[in-house]
Amino acid sequence: MAFNALTNVFRIAELRQRLLYSVLLLGVYRIGIFITTPGVDRQAMQAFMETQKAGGGLVALFNLFSGGALEQMSIFGLGIMPYVSASIVM
Repeated sequence: MAFNALTNVFRIAELRQRLLYSVLLLGVYRIGIFITTPGVDRQAMQAFMETQKAGGGLVALFNLFSGGALEQMSIFGLGIMPYVSASIVM
């Protein structure tokens, strides 16, 4: 029964397109995690995160929910705040 549901996903064109779009966006996000924010020392950030993981603080929890983007200090780990700030300035 579960196999039939899975095969139906690939038979319906709109559902297949939505699924592929979602997978594509997840792929872009995973690639974006490895692009470091300019001006940030990656080794210093990783050392800081190691101390936070040991203590189990709020920063470690946020890093967990961001998929490790905060530990890598990636551009996608910043969230939407740079966009909002730029919009206000403009």
